[in-house]
Amino acid sequence: MINRREFNLSVASALSVGTTPLSALAATRTQSALVIDAMGEVREAYTDELCREMIESGINSITVTLCDPKSYEAQAYDWAMTGVLEYNRLIDKESAFWMKATTVADIDTARDMGKIAIFYLFQNSTQFGRNLDTVDVFYGLGVRSSQITYNFQNWAGAGCNEIRDSGLTMFGHELVEKMNERGMLIDMSHAGMKTMTDTIAASKAPVIVSHSCCKALFKHNRNTTDENIRMIAENGGLFGVTQMRPFMTHQIDNAVHYYYQHIEHAINIAGIDHVCIGSDRDHRRLTLTNEYLAELKAEEGPNFKREEWPLYFEELNGPRRMETIWDGLSRRGMNEDDLEKLFGLNIYRLYAEVVG
Repeated sequence: MINRREFNLSVASALSVGTTPLSALAATRTQSALVIDAMGEVREAYTDELCREMIESGINSITVTLCDPKSYEAQAYDWAMTGVLEYNRLIDKESAFWMKATTVADIDTARDMGKIAIFYLFQNSTQFGRNLDTVDVFYGLGVRSSQITYNFQNWAGAGCNEIRDSGLTMFGHELVEKMNERGMLIDMSHAGMKTMTDTIAASKAPVIVSHSCCKALFKHNRNTTDENIRMIAENGGLFGVTQMRPFMTHQIDNAVHYYYQHIEHAINIAGIDHVCIGSDRDHRRLTLTNEYLAELKAEEGPNFKREEWPLYFEELNGPRRMETIWDGLSRRGMNEDDLEKLFGLNIYRLYAEVVG
């Protein structure tokens, strides 16, 4: 694996003869900048070569989903517990590349060691049931963030696919208070808009929407209104722009500019200090083979819609996509200070404030 010093020297050498492409400059800048994916994927299928490429691209930390969020009651708790244990096992197995993280100090340690810090996220609150003591249980196991809802109604509030959103429930208010007390970051991705505003107002700590897009640019249930994006920022939180193509466009080819537009729009609404990147994407280079489609159908169940695939932009298909995004936004005029905030400094600050 190329270490950071060797990589930067090779780029400096190329610069001296005036032959460095902009993509190489983007690569060295993501190498030196702090790069955090607010919500991404890590899988057992990742090869050593892929993990090395992720590290060489500059990724320092990823927050991962522990288990399928489409479960309720006792099953939700069991799946959540299994998810924690499985990720613990996977990180131990791949300890040359990954390190479990529970504080921002772990990001610094992993970065110094040439590894990726992995934070744990639940994409629903159903694993807590109606027993707030389970928040303590999962916090003790290393979970540092959880969504309030996932697409549909639960004990805490309404998801984005509900016909009627009655807002944060009484139990939801109790859950928010408990998560605030414990130092567990509240994630409002997948929430209905009223449940989201109620939660932002109820929370004493800033919240995050780790992976969404802008409803003002593209109408989709999973996208967030400008009013809510602004409210997140006003309360010190972060809005993470996801790379899920169907949330931004029906166009498949040559469409990555739509992603940049959503990032730019979010910054215009929230300000540069309150936007981050939450890819919600696999790091493998994917092709829509029958085998991969079968894997997707098994994972997504009734959520699988063949007409929406591929979910990814081809330009961002693979482990070096953060370099591509840095390059693309730089070409569109974003300065380096703002890029560094977007790519990592903002979420590092939020984690430090809420998680520690």
